[in-house]
Amino acid sequence: MNRLQEKYMNTVRPSLVEKFNYTSVMQAPQVNKIVVNMGVGDAIANSKVLDDAVNEMTQLTGQKPIITKAKRSIATFKLREGMSIGCKVTLRGERMYDFLDKLVSIALPRVRDFQGVSKKSFDGRGNFTLGVKEQIIFPEINYDKVNKVRGMDIVIVTTANTDLEALELLTQLGMPYKK
Repeated sequence: MNRLQEKYMNTVRPSLVEKFNYTSVMQAPQVNKIVVNMGVGDAIANSKVLDDAVNEMTQLTGQKPIITKAKRSIATFKLREGMSIGCKVTLRGERMYDFLDKLVSIALPRVRDFQGVSKKSFDGRGNFTLGVKEQIIFPEINYDKVNKVRGMDIVIVTTANTDLEALELLTQLGMPYKK
């Protein structure tokens, strides 16, 4: 079992049950899945760029991403429906905890001038979205082999009913929020 998963089972879950007065430990919110999405707008002109993004995301998450296609045509961006314009990965179980642990303890502290992530990025249903400006903050990415710095969206989906419950869950799992 992963270090973060163990922490959740042994310390976080019991403290959430106590704080929110749940009748059962099964009511305590938990992280359900993490979706990592990388939009690659340059893929319209050069399809090799998308291959680089797919390789980098495979290194980051340990799972092969699916390629996302354009839903509709937009003439001003020279975009046609069905063109490949990005990639995404849905992580669950052990890989999810591995990625979350790496994000919280290694990647986010490596961001320049980092003061913490915003508490306002919740959607009202207990899900948290985080934007990362550059993929080079992750330790797997070799800086010399990166030909373009790309950002990505990370969505942490929890089983929490309210943003307050999700905030408490992620804070106890080590997410560095702004003071």
